[in-house]
Amino acid sequence: RILQDSLGGNTKTVMCANCGPAGYNYDETLSTLRYANRAKNIKNKPVINEDPKDAMLRGYQEEIAKLREQLSSMQMAPPSAGSA
Repeated sequence: RILQDSLGGNTKTVMCANCGPAGYNYDETLSTLRYANRAKNIKNKPVINEDPKDAMLRGYQEEIAKLREQLSSMQMAPPSAGSA
């Protein structure tokens, strides 16, 4: 859990697990393989590194575009019969 943010998310991470063939390395090799398997299974959700002001500005621009679209659709709509 300590390295969870470092092992996933916005970057690609490579892990090299070294295993020894000798019998006296068995416990250490098994521990290394278990750690590598746990590290491989870490899943993070990438986040866009964005300045809060830029995010707010982008949101305002999207809202302006949506309002302009609504305004143009209202202007192009034919007048209703009841308003004459």
